[in-house]
Amino acid sequence: QSVVEGALKGISDFFELTNQEERREYLKKNPMDRIRWGLRSHAGENRENLKIVAHPEYHCPSKPASFRGAIGEYFKRMYKVELGLAKAISKILGYEETYIKKEFKLEAGFDVSAMNLYPPSFQSKGSIGVPEHTDPGFFVSLIQDVNGGLQMLTHKGSWVTVNIPRNAIFINLGDHLEILSNGKYKSHIHQVILDNNEVNRISMATLHGPSLDIFVAPASRFIDESHPPAYRGMTYKESLELNGSDEIDVQSSLSLLRIPFSL
Repeated sequence: QSVVEGALKGISDFFELTNQEERREYLKKNPMDRIRWGLRSHAGENRENLKIVAHPEYHCPSKPASFRGAIGEYFKRMYKVELGLAKAISKILGYEETYIKKEFKLEAGFDVSAMNLYPPSFQSKGSIGVPEHTDPGFFVSLIQDVNGGLQMLTHKGSWVTVNIPRNAIFINLGDHLEILSNGKYKSHIHQVILDNNEVNRISMATLHGPSLDIFVAPASRFIDESHPPAYRGMTYKESLELNGSDEIDVQSSLSLLRIPFSL
């Protein structure tokens, strides 16, 4: 609980830097930037965000002083959670518990954290903070300081609000678990809604993936005559760059990886 609170406080301190020029220092300049700040304020999206590479090497802004230690401690603890989840998922998939850790080189796993500040919103019901999307990686961990906002799309096509207590860590499945399981386990479509949000809302989503050089494709145990490969295989880095972005942008390319079904 104290670790999550510390992380949320560190993020808040960054966004409260009085000199916005200090934040602008981290505007994207080239694809290799490991720390990126930006503003999104247009129809369909409204937020300030900071993206950093959290693993295998931790990158962080030089200011504020509270940021490095608080966020670093959260990532250190979260990496242990990541390994525990990898064990559980490996067993669910029918493999030894070390399967994902070893085969996908989690010791060099590429984790990117996206921290968002959503300003107060008094717009009409359904105001969008982040449009509907899925996330790359095996799974995504999320913390936020205000309950509400996150919505998941059900299999029936309706949106449901996910209640996440302030000190809880919410786990969502990512695109590459869907690919690995050949579609048996789905990457969940979600969005952020800002209905009558009277205060700033802060969140941090961390995308946990394999090493950038690891080839990810449907596992053989999920393929047979009735279930041919439903996704193209490629390295994690290639999949992150497939839609014209780069690995730090961590945008989903799942639709581009799906193999069209033919009779």
